[in-house]
Amino acid sequence: MGVARNVGKGLGKRLAPRVTDVAPGLTTGFVRESLNRAIKGVGPLPGAAAAADKQLEEQHGDVDKAIHEVIENHVRYAGAQGFVTNLGGLVTATVAIPANITGLAVIQCRMIAGIAHLRGYDLADARVRNAILACLMGEEEVNRMLSRKRLPAPPMALATAPAIDPDLDRAIANEVAIDLISRVTGKRLAVTVGRRVPVVGGLVGLSADAYATWRIGRYADRELLPRARR
Repeated sequence: MGVARNVGKGLGKRLAPRVTDVAPGLTTGFVRESLNRAIKGVGPLPGAAAAADKQLEEQHGDVDKAIHEVIENHVRYAGAQGFVTNLGGLVTATVAIPANITGLAVIQCRMIAGIAHLRGYDLADARVRNAILACLMGEEEVNRMLSRKRLPAPPMALATAPAIDPDLDRAIANEVAIDLISRVTGKRLAVTVGRRVPVVGGLVGLSADAYATWRIGRYADRELLPRARR
């Protein structure tokens, strides 16, 4: 099972850079557009901050419980493949990226942005947006990039950096595009050879996308420490 996952992701890593080499501006564009739609709202989904505030109200001001609900809601969205593809179609109207990739990116960006908002971060801040995209890659990939010096700092440090680096904006968007494409291609191969996704809490029968979303949500929850809300 572990071998299948590693082989699948390895294949994706080899294929994905070819896509970005052919059209680097296109892939960067779809990542940024997915993040913008996630924050502002897309299709049936209201913006990340509004959705997070609703959860905070329902949980009577308990931020940790609200974050838990934000994560579980988005895990369910990610598990509904038709829903994911529909969101992707809304984002890919002007860019030629598969709908399942952009739909998943929107859902996961919206979840992370909601967590960031509840922890007191300004979603309009470019540094915070870079941190959201970094979280989108997941803890293992972030640690790998840090060890190879392809990422200057973990998400929390990116969100609170003293200055904005435009080159870093482009670099992170490109890395996220590669990671998203590799995850999708790798997942398909892994599923073909019988990958199983474990049961998580009360959520049963999770798809690979739902499980990945749960893991990313948990990582963002640990990584984005509270800041004073303005």
